[in-house]
Amino acid sequence: MPAGDDRARPRAARVPAPADGEVRAIVVAIARDLDTRKSEIIGGMSALLAREIDQLDNDPQLVELLEASVAGNVATIVDVLANDIPVEHLQPTTAAVEYALRLAQREVSSHSLVRAYHMGQDDLMRVCYEEVTSLGLSTKLTLAVLKHLSDVIYSYIDWITLYVFEAYERERRRWIGAQGNVHSSTIHGLLDGSGTDEGTFEAETHYRLAQTHVAVVVWSTRDDDPSLNALDHSLRALAAQLHTDTAPIVTAIDRRTLWAWLPFGRRQPAIDSVALAAALTPSPGTRIALGLPAAGSTGFRRSHEQALAAYSVASEHAMAHRPIVSFGDRGVAVVSLLAENLDSTRAWVWEVLGPLAEGTEQAATLRTTLSTYFETGQSHLHTAQQMNLHRNTVKYRIAKALGDPSTGPGSRSRLDLALALQVCEYLGAKVLR
Repeated sequence: MPAGDDRARPRAARVPAPADGEVRAIVVAIARDLDTRKSEIIGGMSALLAREIDQLDNDPQLVELLEASVAGNVATIVDVLANDIPVEHLQPTTAAVEYALRLAQREVSSHSLVRAYHMGQDDLMRVCYEEVTSLGLSTKLTLAVLKHLSDVIYSYIDWITLYVFEAYERERRRWIGAQGNVHSSTIHGLLDGSGTDEGTFEAETHYRLAQTHVAVVVWSTRDDDPSLNALDHSLRALAAQLHTDTAPIVTAIDRRTLWAWLPFGRRQPAIDSVALAAALTPSPGTRIALGLPAAGSTGFRRSHEQALAAYSVASEHAMAHRPIVSFGDRGVAVVSLLAENLDSTRAWVWEVLGPLAEGTEQAATLRTTLSTYFETGQSHLHTAQQMNLHRNTVKYRIAKALGDPSTGPGSRSRLDLALALQVCEYLGAKVLR
């Protein structure tokens, strides 16, 4: 929904009392300081919300949209404080509204959405309190400044919360109606064990569980409004390429994402993501993540878990060049686990790779050469052939990458080095210095 959409109009905002000249000047100065710290504030607040509120951190694209929503709201509040803009003159940022719509489509509780705004309010007030106390003002002036900051921020949060909540509710009603015969609740019930038994599942979906399944996540990375039909078309082309026994079962998770399961009867299909990517021509911006073949209701769930793990890795910007990623691809399973604790993984990568973990072009060249060297069985000749380089160039790069044998990356085990290089390749800037 664009920022000015008439479908969700906010009520009249609570208007803060006007501040006197001295308080106003101090608030403007604080706003300017907050503006210089926006990146720090947005990063800390986004991490806090993703960590503390259930269901806000279970999807890389949702996390990215959460950060965009936080950035838009923080920037708006800073502008309001700096320029004394009345709240009733504002329009919500596109990211804030879009995030609410996406949560509605994902069946994430509206309570999580509202709680996120109140936690963000508390976090921003904490930052403001630190700013004010650092100024050494008199007690009377300190209280006056804090009261004005609190009134403005509260008024904004009160207004934006109602706006996005109304947008959420409208989208939830629309989405439920739009799903039609998609068996969303039945599928979710089987996945989370909330009451859907196998007999009920098969009767309602006409999909047999006593067979081999390959779970799939299909999603769009297009900036414009994607079509679920285009995603479904790519899914059907994948099913045809793999020669499924019958039609897949499909459910829309949001307007950019489909979950599906491909049926193979008693067969165990071979999943080769590189060959599939070469054979298929998905719609522009369409990406696919696959689980491994597994049988029965347990396999239905397990393959889905693997597809989601592959999706979490494939969604990273460093993987944008790969349209299809499988849980069985080299390193994907391990990297998906390491990505769940990014702070520890980042620290470990730095410890293992040292200067190779720098986010520079030279370090990237050395990482690629060393990774290829390990893949070719530590052969300078085969590495040179694969990278179209002179053998002496490869030898020079490998020696430079490994560094001092006693203290450099070369002092670590080859297994640790190879895995750390794989993490850098898949997670990119998230783990580099």
